[in-house]
Amino acid sequence: MERTKQIKIEQIKDGVMEEMEDQVVMEYPLTVYLNDEEFITLLCSPNSSENLQYLALGFLISEGMIVNKKDVGKITVEEEAGHIHIQLNNKIDLKQKLYGKRTVTTGCGKGTVFYNVLDSLGSKKIKGDIHYDYRHILNLSKDLNQQSGLFKETGGVHFCALCDQEKVLFFHEDIGRHNALDKIIGEAFSKEVSLEDKILVTSGRLSSEMIIKAAKKAIPVIVSRSAPTELSVNIAKDLDITLIGFARGNRMNIYHGSKRVSGKTN
Repeated sequence: MERTKQIKIEQIKDGVMEEMEDQVVMEYPLTVYLNDEEFITLLCSPNSSENLQYLALGFLISEGMIVNKKDVGKITVEEEAGHIHIQLNNKIDLKQKLYGKRTVTTGCGKGTVFYNVLDSLGSKKIKGDIHYDYRHILNLSKDLNQQSGLFKETGGVHFCALCDQEKVLFFHEDIGRHNALDKIIGEAFSKEVSLEDKILVTSGRLSSEMIIKAAKKAIPVIVSRSAPTELSVNIAKDLDITLIGFARGNRMNIYHGSKRVSGKTN
């Protein structure tokens, strides 16, 4: 499935305009059907059937509609039609969850129509004494930024990566940073990988929605090359999540949870 398209543009440089071609990232509407009922349309980056499954599963996990693999039955992806059909084994009142057909935008604000800040109150405090060397965190941020090929080509996507103390486990790009995180959650769910001792690295702003999605899966360390919001910092403090922003070059800002960052001197 093509993820970019070449278009003609007019560029002004040093006051001179010229025609040229540019690569732009494509948007792809993915409509999710649950038990044969239309549930939601996610606007995302075109991708493989496998990655579209990760996205849909991750979204449903984030929304609390899927808890474990026993909840999920048959999954069918129709790439050309932009449909994914998921049979749920657990009984859910879709009418109560649906409130009419919905579309999730790719906007960088409230990514999901179901999102509510109060969701954070239902998340438990992050426990465990996992530590990550600050140099490893900086190297991950640098290396992943170089790995984001679609961003280099178009400048129009975000990435998320799940890492451990040695390597990158999963890496996903998408036009929506919340989509990229849902893909991570969906792949970890599919491959039965625990998130409770991992580090999440993202290119995008650390909004409250991103923190809550990660907190629901007990991810202890969240890192971005960008900034957090005031609400995301407060949530990180409430849930004891290590929150790191502006991880670039040889510096980073730790907004909470420096106890999980090793190798530093005072």
